Amino acid sequence: MNIERLGAILRQAAKAEIMPRFRRLDDGDIRTKTGAFDLVTEADTNAERVITAAINQWSPNAVVIGEEAVSANPKLLDTRFEDRIVIYVDPVDGTANFAGGLPLFAVMAGVVQNGETVAGVIYDPLGDDLVMAERGCGAWQVFPDGRSVRQKFADPVPAAEMAGLASCSYLPEAVRATVMGNLSKVKIWGNYRCAGHEYRFAAGGNVHFLMYAKLMPWDHVAGALIVAEAGAHVARFDGSPYRAGDLGGGLLVAPSEESWQELRQTVFTV
Repeated sequence: MNIERLGAILRQAAKAEIMPRFRRLDDGDIRTKTGAFDLVTEADTNAERVITAAINQWSPNAVVIGEEAVSANPKLLDTRFEDRIVIYVDPVDGTANFAGGLPLFAVMAGVVQNGETVAGVIYDPLGDDLVMAERGCGAWQVFPDGRSVRQKFADPVPAAEMAGLASCSYLPEAVRATVMGNLSKVKIWGNYRCAGHEYRFAAGGNVHFLMYAKLMPWDHVAGALIVAEAGAHVARFDGSPYRAGDLGGGLLVAPSEESWQELRQTVFTV
């Protein structure tokens, strides 16, 4: 799998289908899926179509599973492709931000082979750069001029000194109240409504933890590999490894296994 070629496909789709629509969407270009913050736009559907077609032409044996394709046919997530390369695509991660004109959205692709994530790419259309990783090769930020910078996750600090990004909206109501109360025990926490930028920010060493409750593969396959390759400890709430087929069980990212355990016990004990 040529990760540079995959990054180029995401970049080309963003320039052709996403950026021309940014802050230029008409009312009919935005539709609601499951709720007020679960949106799809013409940029999502057209970018996914272009990305899927480009990957199919470049690598016809790969299976492309995009967020909008699954929205139209949820059974795609139940299909097993153990003998195929699967590429999960999020054409516009942070669609609510994009639709609202906030310049905080990304394009993501994660590559899975034999059930194991082997590569991930997150493209920032505004910054025109990529953060990418291949298993065992580290995580890198790659700029348009070809310059690359290796990414390093933050060093461990006590939980009381941690800054992080947490998505609590998909936790059960009673659990959500407990976790949000416990988050007062860390120094800073927030939420960008865009996992792609949260993973990018974390891979560069800018926060100490990430927490997610909902695990759609297009949201997390690429990012989880990238932060792991940057040196983070990545596991589900019960401590088990995260795999692309996991749709529940939460995800917690921290600088080391020891700090992961401290954070889990301090904040996310439910």
